[in-house]
Parts: sequence; structure tokens; C-alpha cells
Amino acid sequence: MAFAGRSNVGKSSLINALTGRKALARVSAQPGRTKQLNFFNLGRRLCLVDMPGYGYAVAARQVKEDWQGLMFDFLRGRPTLQRVIVLLDARVEIKDNDLAAIDLLDRAAVLYRLVLTKADAVKPAALAKKQDEVTALARKHPAALSDIITTSSDTGFGIDELRADLLGLALP
Repeated sequence: MAFAGRSNVGKSSLINALTGRKALARVSAQPGRTKQLNFFNLGRRLCLVDMPGYGYAVAARQVKEDWQGLMFDFLRGRPTLQRVIVLLDARVEIKDNDLAAIDLLDRAAVLYRLVLTKADAVKPAALAKKQDEVTALARKHPAALSDIITTSSDTGFGIDELRADLLGLALP
């Protein structure tokens, strides 16, 4: 499973929450700290990949383009990759680079699930609206699973649901 999303969307925090280890994946408040593919082999045919973020990052433009090229090269033509988890921040609107990443996954026929992060930072009515928006987005894309998962790494909301989904892929 690979975790993709914009810089500072919470990829590393979510990996830590899923594994129950606070410092497995490096977490930083500064966007763009993950600069390479980080592999976490959890056994039982389950490997999580923390990918560099796309979009905003405190780095030179060429460095950001190199990160994005690395990410997209990793995703294409990888038969052992069972799913990509595309993280979207529940607090902000869906950006053009999110849509570009989703379109690339569709073209590459890579199965993916949209997952909202940072749900604890959004009021319930706004969160419900964002969930409806992201569910509608998922249903428009052929490689996306139609149901989304909403999470909060801080409170643990949705972590068990996402963990069960990922473990289901690891079991024979």
C-alpha cells in the first residue's frame, strides 16, 4: 500500500496511527520533509510506502519536480502494488494537483481509495459536506473505490476502519 497526498496532508501521521507506533514514520510540521519513498515492511505481505508529498513544499522547484517524478515512476507498472491511499485534508478544498494525481492513477489503472484526514479539525456539518464532495469525486473515477474513509490521526477516528481495510488486503 502506498500513501499519496499533498505535502502536510498527514501521510506520516496516518502511518504512525495505523501501526500504533508514534515515531515509525517521520512527522514534521514543515511541508515537504519526506523527500524519498519510505518503505515499512509490516510482515503478512503488508508493506506501507510513505511517499513524498505533491504540491506545496518548502523546497526548490526542481527538487519538488524530482520528488513527484519519483512518486509517479513508482506507481506505474507495479503489479505488487495492491492499492494507493490518496489522502485529502478535510480542512481544505480539493486542489488541482489532487485531481492531477487522481487522473494519473486512473490512467495507470492503479486501484486507489480516497481518505480524508484531519477530520477532528472540522465541524460536523462541514465534515459531512466534505465527505459528500469526496464520495461524489470517487464515484466519477474508474480506478477509485467508491466508498471513502474519514480519519483523524490525533483522535483515532476511522483508524480501525482503515486498518481493517488494509489488513484485508494482506491476508491470503
